[in-house]
Amino acid sequence: MDLLSTLKNSNMEHFFPAGWDLEKIDACCSHGPEEIYERQKFWNEGFRPVACEDNQEFGMMMGHEMALTIKRAKDDGRKLAMILPVGPMGMYRWAVYFLKEWNVDCGHVYGFNMDEWSDETGKTLDPENDGSFQHAMEEAFYNPLGELTVPVEQRNFATKENLPTYEQKIKALKDGGAKLVTVFGIGRVFHVAFWEPHFAAEFDTVEEWKRQSYRLGAHLHPLTIEQNALHSFKSRTTLVPAFANSIGPALFLQSDYIIGGCDGCYERGMMWQGMSLWVALRYGPDMWVPASWMPTMPGKLFFIKELAGPLNAECN
Repeated sequence: MDLLSTLKNSNMEHFFPAGWDLEKIDACCSHGPEEIYERQKFWNEGFRPVACEDNQEFGMMMGHEMALTIKRAKDDGRKLAMILPVGPMGMYRWAVYFLKEWNVDCGHVYGFNMDEWSDETGKTLDPENDGSFQHAMEEAFYNPLGELTVPVEQRNFATKENLPTYEQKIKALKDGGAKLVTVFGIGRVFHVAFWEPHFAAEFDTVEEWKRQSYRLGAHLHPLTIEQNALHSFKSRTTLVPAFANSIGPALFLQSDYIIGGCDGCYERGMMWQGMSLWVALRYGPDMWVPASWMPTMPGKLFFIKELAGPLNAECN
């Protein structure tokens, strides 16, 4: 007796995105932890998952990867465009640490925050609001870098006015020789940024879906709202906006390199991101599962090893 066998006539029957194959999702999660490194035919040759012992190691290793990417671009005399998340966050402290230790100036870096809370029209929170992603980024990354920081005019945030300019700005940078790196987490509903799975219903083809570079006032899935209530708003669902601005696949799918992270473990063996990790690695590219495209690009997906499972039922 499980969800698949009791779904009919339940309140969950029409809750999930219509294009999800729940049996396939379940099969993705049925493997043992030692199988997580088994290369899939759709993985890019330069992609690999990287296990971390715990949250501290996760933040350090992912932060090191970010800082090293910035340093290498500096050493090569190349500009670097970085699509950046607010979640996970632990890597920023370590990225700052390494960049300061190496004395790497970030004048060559162009930051593009991937999303921001909004209302239905795309109007965003005041950047001084503690809940805004702009505030979080400045406090966690830009400000602590001090004199080495990314110039203010090279920081882009996903406001109603600025988000539509991302595509042309990134194109101009890439045309000038810059590399694009996307740093990301994976959502409970397998989103990247706030590009939600149910958006796929609006497109007739995958190619059309791939051409979408952004969305203002995106309708968030209920599971996304609850994910953020638990992890950003101390369980207070009523504080979470129902809409957000977000980049789309036309931007993150042109990445030259990706740096991903899954750190969703709680205490006492509980977790929320094990299914998200396995589905991203095993489902295969599908517009109903945005994170399933990330292994098709070169880069690393860091994860806390506990998330590899086994994902079996336990009583806690």
